[in-house]
Amino acid sequence: MSSPSGTSPSPSGAPLGGASDSTPAAGVERFGYKQELQRSLSFADLLIYGLIFMVPIAPFGIFGGVFQGSGGMVALAYIIGMIAMAFTALSYAQMAQAFPMAGSVYTYAGRGIAAPVGFLAGWVILLDYVLVPALLYLIASAAMASFVPAIPIWAWLIGFIVLNTAVNYLGIEMTARMNKIMLVAELIVLAIFLVIGITALAQGKGNGDLLSPLYDSSTFSWPLVFGAVSVAVLSFLGFDGISMLAEESREDTRRLGRSMVAALALAGVLFVVQTWVAALLTPDRSTLLTKGDPAGTAFYDTAAYAGGHWLSVLTAVATAVAWGFANSLVAQAATSRLLFAMARDGQLPKFLARIHPKHKIPVNATFVVAAVSLVFGIFMSRLADGIQVLTSLVNFGAMTAFLALHVSVIVHYVIRQGSRDWWRHVIAPAIGFLILLYVVINANIAAQVLGFVWLLVGLAILAYSYRVGRRPTLPAMTTEVSE
Repeated sequence: MSSPSGTSPSPSGAPLGGASDSTPAAGVERFGYKQELQRSLSFADLLIYGLIFMVPIAPFGIFGGVFQGSGGMVALAYIIGMIAMAFTALSYAQMAQAFPMAGSVYTYAGRGIAAPVGFLAGWVILLDYVLVPALLYLIASAAMASFVPAIPIWAWLIGFIVLNTAVNYLGIEMTARMNKIMLVAELIVLAIFLVIGITALAQGKGNGDLLSPLYDSSTFSWPLVFGAVSVAVLSFLGFDGISMLAEESREDTRRLGRSMVAALALAGVLFVVQTWVAALLTPDRSTLLTKGDPAGTAFYDTAAYAGGHWLSVLTAVATAVAWGFANSLVAQAATSRLLFAMARDGQLPKFLARIHPKHKIPVNATFVVAAVSLVFGIFMSRLADGIQVLTSLVNFGAMTAFLALHVSVIVHYVIRQGSRDWWRHVIAPAIGFLILLYVVINANIAAQVLGFVWLLVGLAILAYSYRVGRRPTLPAMTTEVSE
């Protein structure tokens, strides 16, 4: 492998370090890779993938925590979270157009800044991607065990993992088909809740002022709201997973970026509407604000208040299936692509880069993700605060990696290419960086400590690589010439 590339002047006059046209085929081979994954995904497939990854009904499971953390202004927390992620989505779209390859932030920071920075960004986001399937399996298994206590959490967890691994093993097209079915099912459940919830409000069951989910003068403070945003952002994590499928998309790079922005916007609207209605129907607002929601049943209690016990059961089961199957399915797929990209560049063990000859998926990486999810899921299920610990680590890993993403946009486009598109290449990424930095600073202290320990481990690995003469490098662009 050569030294980090994508930075030398191109004799063809193509954009520096980026694709010379908008076709997906112009991406992989031009950067020194072989096209191994199957290009079969349409814009609709990518959009659905992003929506499923974010889970249209994601607020069901964490509503109580966000409600308490935001002082009841849960809709405001989601609006701010959507705005913060919108700037991140714009940066993703820019880097996906320049580097249409799997690997997400690892690829963008490595190509846009330097290979060692890419390794650190990939290492940090591994904290998100490797742990998020375990988190999703654990949440879903705990929910199912509460309905069927005869089957322990660990048994549900194994069942979800085996099912999702089998679907992912059969190829990305099978995953895409399952995504469509699950999206329709989730939207039907959401529609049922909204219709019954709005009807209940019309019948006078509402509690509090109509605008209280957006602004409540008795509880409002910016630190309070941004603290809740750090939790609400968990619902938005997933739009970035679309970038992992860059080498499996048959769309041009511009539409790949647009699918991320569109998925984020649609999910954001759904999150705000459902939490607004739920906040107005919360039966015991004062207790939820003071004591929180340790059992994680606040939304289901609200559903029961609005429509009866059957609606509570429906929303709870839908949440379990959405997190444990639909969301975990795409999370496992995205994580395996990140491991594949880093292994292909020699920054993780090479066996993770093996592609199945028939199904065209990173087969070893897929099984490794399943194994890690099993170990972490069972271990965390034995801890009283296992879900909270995993949630904090996942959020911290994602937010920290997104900081590197925004910096890579400025370095690649402005410093290297001399871009004068101030909005897309300076202002937008700078605003996104500052918002996320504030969220990281106000994040859970334990997550900060563990997250920085993880980062220090990555720095130690990087230092050791330099010491033994194996500094991270990336394949050279095929159109490059020597300086």
